[in-house]
Amino acid sequence: MAHDRSQRQPPLGRRRFLRGLTLISAVLALPPQRLEAATLSLEQRLQLCQPPGDPLQELLRRNREVAAVWAEADRSGDPLQRARLLQERWPLHCALRPRTLAQGQRPWAAVLACADSRVAPEWIFATSSGELFEVRTAGNTASDAGVASLDYAVAELAVPLILVLGHSGCGAVAAALDRKPLTPLLEELVLPIRAALPPGASLAEAVAAHTRAAAEALPRRSALLADAQAAGRLAIQPAYLDIGSGQVSLL
Repeated sequence: MAHDRSQRQPPLGRRRFLRGLTLISAVLALPPQRLEAATLSLEQRLQLCQPPGDPLQELLRRNREVAAVWAEADRSGDPLQRARLLQERWPLHCALRPRTLAQGQRPWAAVLACADSRVAPEWIFATSSGELFEVRTAGNTASDAGVASLDYAVAELAVPLILVLGHSGCGAVAAALDRKPLTPLLEELVLPIRAALPPGASLAEAVAAHTRAAAEALPRRSALLADAQAAGRLAIQPAYLDIGSGQVSLL
């Protein structure tokens, strides 16, 4: 027997109206900080993805989520399956519109990290474009260009946190430990690393020692960073990433 669909479904116009109400209700249910309304100023729109609490604790919280997904992916022997899992489970919390990002930036943390391809901060902390101000150099060394870049992040963008991130298996620190001849520019790069190495240190110990030294060097080398730190506007924190687990720990 044929079914009379008109008795079970509202007319097309009414269905569209109800769908519209459902969409409006879903939008209105969004947290205010995630609602990128056209009435917001550019400054307000740029800050929509900033976490409400301590930026350091937010980075660590997100990293724990990333490490859990990474551990699950590691159990699969199929690279395509791993890619699907990471795509489905990656804990990305917020993303600004490209048209907003084209007009400015308001990152809520800065990271001085190694140039190593395995330690991209946006991957480690599940952040989207515009959230982190990244300075990357081999061995996460506080070079002149790196310190100047962080000066800009603090002075112009009011970044409240600089995380100095070392990592397991760092090639630059390994080169500093090895003491084999390097090119002139590489020798210049590893000089501050060698200066921070404790006698007889393992690679992991050397990375930790150098990362702490790089964090301590930032306010010494920059009066701007030192003043911001003394005024309580800036925190500088060294940390260590274990690449195998994806977990970040504070030093």
